Amino acid sequence: MPQSTLKVVLLRHTPEPEEAIALAAKLCYSSANIGDLQGKIEAKDQKGFVEKLVKIGHMSPIEHVSFTFGIEGISRACSHQLVRHRLASYSQQSQRYVKAGGEKGFNFIIPPSVVEAGRREWFIEKMDQLQMWYDELVEELGDLGEKSNEDARFLLPNAAETKIIVTMNARELLHFFRQRCCNRAQWEIRRMAEEMLKLAREVAPTIFRSSGPGCVSGPCTEGEMTCGKIKEVREKYGVKP
Repeated sequence: MPQSTLKVVLLRHTPEPEEAIALAAKLCYSSANIGDLQGKIEAKDQKGFVEKLVKIGHMSPIEHVSFTFGIEGISRACSHQLVRHRLASYSQQSQRYVKAGGEKGFNFIIPPSVVEAGRREWFIEKMDQLQMWYDELVEELGDLGEKSNEDARFLLPNAAETKIIVTMNARELLHFFRQRCCNRAQWEIRRMAEEMLKLAREVAPTIFRSSGPGCVSGPCTEGEMTCGKIKEVREKYGVKP
């Protein structure tokens, strides 16, 4: 049975994100019309201005920039956490319309702790068994004229792989990274968030330069639950508070 590998792709993003943010912010304080303001902004590097907006917490202009990611190789357990971030748009592969498996069986994710415990083969054996039960129920329900995939999916585990497209604006992404890049976040969504941050930084380095878990640019936000590794985390993200 196939095991899945994480894949994160930045599919789309707002063109010239720093200029879009600067235009939105400066319009608030300028008597100029939008056309004239746009010309002035395009003629000047806006990195310093955008950095200042992020630093002082003027975040509403940052909402005008959005990013769309295609994500494969995550579990249903991970996607359930992802969709809790409500200021986003999601399109997820349906287990109702897409039959799980086929000749090779459904894809799944094995937690590292299972491998460390020496239970990898045991885990795969259980996934194989679930596939057998799923296929059996799909066939039986199909013979009855029922929607076989729709109800047989109740047998599928949280480990089953899913694919999802997600769009967030930059302000929500900053919040998402603060929450999900943290060492206390669940390992799978943390790994996914780290990949998303790498891609976002490539196209919008000014916006995401100091992004990451909350402790990269301030005190730890986890209180007594802190991992105690602020120095190591800041080195990892290359951020100097």
